Parts: sequence; C-alpha cells; structure tokens
Amino acid sequence: MKIGLLGTGFGRAHAAVYAARPDIDEVIVFGRTPAKLQAVADEFGFTTTTDANAIHDDPDVDLVDVCLPTPLHADHAVRAMEAGKDVLCELPLATAMEDARRIVEAQRATGRQAFVDLFARFNPVNVYIRKAITEGTYGALRTWEIDVRTALLWEGYDIRLDSLVMDAMHCELDLFATTLGLPESITARGIEGEHRGSAGETLLTYPGGVLARCASSALMPKSFGLRGGSRLVFADAVLETEFTGGFDGQGRTRLIEYTDAGQRPVDLPERNTYAAVIDHVLACLAGKETSRITPESALDGLQLTLDIRQKINEEA
Repeated sequence: MKIGLLGTGFGRAHAAVYAARPDIDEVIVFGRTPAKLQAVADEFGFTTTTDANAIHDDPDVDLVDVCLPTPLHADHAVRAMEAGKDVLCELPLATAMEDARRIVEAQRATGRQAFVDLFARFNPVNVYIRKAITEGTYGALRTWEIDVRTALLWEGYDIRLDSLVMDAMHCELDLFATTLGLPESITARGIEGEHRGSAGETLLTYPGGVLARCASSALMPKSFGLRGGSRLVFADAVLETEFTGGFDGQGRTRLIEYTDAGQRPVDLPERNTYAAVIDHVLACLAGKETSRITPESALDGLQLTLDIRQKINEEA
C-alpha cells in the first residue's frame, strides 16, 4: 500500500505509525517547508515533495492522509476521493458544516472510503465510559464533566478564543454528541489570556435533566504540561478519570470507580490512539472491520463544536 501524507505538523505523529507498519510499502509526504520535509525524510526515510499534485495525481497512491490546516481539509479530501483514493482526514473535519457535508457527499458520490481521525473514540477509558452510559451499568447518568488544561507546548502555536473550542475541546464535545446526542441548551463563556492562550467553558442540558460541562484552558505555564480529567455521576456510582500527556497528545489515563461499597481502580489497557485509528482504517480498507469514524458520524460533534465556538466568541 502507498500512502500520501499531506502535512508535516501533526502529520509527523501519523508518519511514525506508518513507519512502524510492515504492510506499508511506500509513503510520500507533502509539505511547504523544505527543512521540515528534510527532517521527516531523515527520521523515517520517506519520499517528500512540495507539490501536492504529486500525491493527488499519482495513480499508485491508495490512501491520502490529510493533516493540513483545517480550512484546507475539504478541498484536499474531496479532490483525493474524486481521484479514486481513500481518505483519512485529521480533526476537526472542517471549519464549517458546508465543507463537512461536501466531504460526506463526495464519499457517497465516489464510493470511496473516508475516515476522520477521531482518536478519542479509541481510548479504552472512553470506550468503557460510553458503554457504562449506554448499558446503564451504574444506573442513570446525572452529570458528566470534562476538564482539559494545557500549556502552549507547540512552538509558534497559540490557542486564542477563536480557535480554543476547535483545537482544545472538539474531541470531548464529540464524545458528548455521539453518546448523549445534541443538547437542548448551550451556555458558554470564554476569556482571552493577557498575551497568549485563552480559556473557555460550556454547560449543556439534555433531556431528563442530564448536565454536561466541558472546560478547557490554554493558560497554563510550560511546567504544567497537559492534564485533564472527567467526572461522571450516575445514580449508583461515580467514575473519575485523570489524564497526563505531552505535546503529541498521548499519555496515561487513570479511571477510578466510586460506589457505596468503596473505591477501586478500573484497569484498562494502555493504547496509542493514533496507531489505533490507523490500524482501524487499514482494517476497514482490507474489509476486516466496519468504520467507526466516518465523516457522517462526525457531523453532530462538529455542529456542537461550531455552535459553542460561536457562543464563546459572542460573549467574550
């Protein structure tokens, strides 16, 4: 299999996964900065190009992995599918619902397979939580709170209010949308950092009185790193998670169950979620699995994210 990888930023995390797989025959990487391309070539031995057409027009490329800035996702994903290639698209899928639907429509029209890198869906802790909610393991869900707090760990990268929700809350909001659906009401507030960064919070209400809250802050000092967690209150128990990670988003998550009988850690396997997504994509292309990350499945989470982004920036 030949992979065309568009982007040398977040694309480096995907490049590492492809380099470790013996079933990938060749990877060609597109980027705009020769120095970054050279670094990719030196580390992974991949072919590089500054011409995206070299990937889109190559009949031997089977899968195009789009890791470009979000406003460019739709054009490149649609073009790749129209050229007869399957597509893996980094998240968020798009910056507007119109562009997201263009990708969905192109997939239907071309018959190609398309995937969104919704890696949080593959985190074993999130899989456990979603199953507990849908199966009623601990009774009815009453509240679900998620907090993500990070330093600005990426060189030259800032997270202001206009990008906070898309860049630092989208994965969590996708979990809300795909587990609970779209909310009845949304309240959201945000604040800009004095020089860099921002912070925001949203409260969502659902039928039956369920409350969901998501807060994100990019105002932390570098020594803080990336940390987060969640707390889910059910009728019969509480689940609490703690997460620590680095610049690549990978890290460790701890899950604790609290009941009247006591507390216990829920032991789950650690998993590189970026590798898990690519494993799943390649299994789907081989006809061994059914996609859990189609563009269509990403629409509700994206709609919720865009609605909250609008409210936070209106109220700031």
